[in-house]
Amino acid sequence: MAQLIFGERIAREARLRPGCSAIIFDEQGRLLLTRRTDNGRWCLPGGGMDAGESAAEACIREVREETGLEIVIVRLIGVYSSPDMIVAYEDGNRWQIIACSFEGRITGGTLSLSDETTAAGFYTAADMAALDVMEHHRQRIADALSGQVAAFWR
Repeated sequence: MAQLIFGERIAREARLRPGCSAIIFDEQGRLLLTRRTDNGRWCLPGGGMDAGESAAEACIREVREETGLEIVIVRLIGVYSSPDMIVAYEDGNRWQIIACSFEGRITGGTLSLSDETTAAGFYTAADMAALDVMEHHRQRIADALSGQVAAFWR
């Protein structure tokens, strides 16, 4: 199970891990969230980049793997690389995440679950306030809902 650990410049004791997250709205303007199998918390679809792929390609792949949806990337919402947060795993791996958050548009597929997700659905801001959303995804969601056109650097 992954655990978030916060502390001033805690990432000095971690390795870097590039990744991505997807901001996907439905026709009613609701945002897609998934619930993780490893900790039961809600998050944006996404994950780590594999060698040989771009951040945008990783985002498209992760969305397909986790949700069954096919997307195209519309724009970059922000880049997130806080040195004050790491993701620690039971196997001892500790990562400082460098994540690109992209807005994606659905082009096909059917919303479904995977071995990484126990639930998936589209939620309003009010709905999300009542969910146990992972802390580092709350900022990405707020940025996406802000309406700012320029990308955020956090």
